[in-house]
Amino acid sequence: MKIEKNIKNNQLLFVTATNTDVGKSYACEQLLRKYAKEGYKVGYIKPIETGVITEPLDGGKLLDVVKELNPEFTLEINDVVPYQFELPAAPFVAKKSTEIDLEYIQSKIALAQKQCEVLIVEGAGGLMVPIEKDFFIIDLIKILQCKAVLIAPSNLGSINDTMLSIQALEAKKIPFEWYINLYKDKESFEEVTLPFYKAYFGDIQYINE
Repeated sequence: MKIEKNIKNNQLLFVTATNTDVGKSYACEQLLRKYAKEGYKVGYIKPIETGVITEPLDGGKLLDVVKELNPEFTLEINDVVPYQFELPAAPFVAKKSTEIDLEYIQSKIALAQKQCEVLIVEGAGGLMVPIEKDFFIIDLIKILQCKAVLIAPSNLGSINDTMLSIQALEAKKIPFEWYINLYKDKESFEEVTLPFYKAYFGDIQYINE
């Protein structure tokens, strides 16, 4: 994998999560609509999407949202999702013999940045999902010099994953905000999970708001 210095123009927000199926795409849409409502031209890119049969489901849906919010964003799906793999697995596994070229990803980000003021970058799975055997999603965030947006679920047992993800971001000195996606164990969340978060963090942010 080639590693090059980050392109640094408009605001880059990298949406990641504590695990897969936590709500990254939902969070991306909420952020796109938030920034568009505030008057910013928004854009979106998902560098790697796996589980693609005919076309990228996440990338396609979010591209439609972007074009609704920012008609000047004219990129097509292969620009927005430059790496597409059929196997629903970590990129390292799904890519098989394909080499992930970071310079190619950076070129697509630079292309998208020309058409927006805030670019939302969506990751694959969680922070420690491998792209290469010694290169992970968290390393991609670091090299791109993005601010991370960490999405955590609300289910029982999520505290452990959330704390480990936060520690990983802090260890890499990656600036981040984190939000809870309140969609699992909603009825019991305030009793079994929220008390710790309030005691440890104080203010809690929900992506649903």
